[in-house]
Amino acid sequence: MNNFIEIHWTTGSIDEARKVARYLVHERLVANAKIIPWLESISMWNNQLNTSQETKVIFQTQQQKFESVKTIIEKNTNFAIPEILIFKIESINSEYNNWLEESLAITT
Repeated sequence: MNNFIEIHWTTGSIDEARKVARYLVHERLVANAKIIPWLESISMWNNQLNTSQETKVIFQTQQQKFESVKTIIEKNTNFAIPEILIFKIESINSEYNNWLEESLAITT
C-alpha cells in the first residue's frame, strides 16, 4: 500500500505558484507540480461577495512530507488564509508509483 497524497493549493499569483513549485520539486519534497494558471473563484470574504482570479497547484508527494510542504507554502503565500487540501491516493499503477518513489528520493 502506498503512502502517496495529492496536495491542492490555491494562490492569487502564477509567479508565486511557479516559485514555490520549483523550490518544492528541486528539494524533492514533491515529485511534481501541476499548475492550472487561471481559475475564477467566487466566495464570501469579509461578509462581501468576492470574485477573483486564482491559480491552482496540485502536488504529488508522500504523506510524511506534508507538514514540510505546508510550512513552505504558508511562508511563501500572499493569501491570509491559504487553501491547502490533502487527498490520499488510494490506487496507483506500479510504473507511476515507481517514478514517484524515485522522484522523491534524496540523491547524494
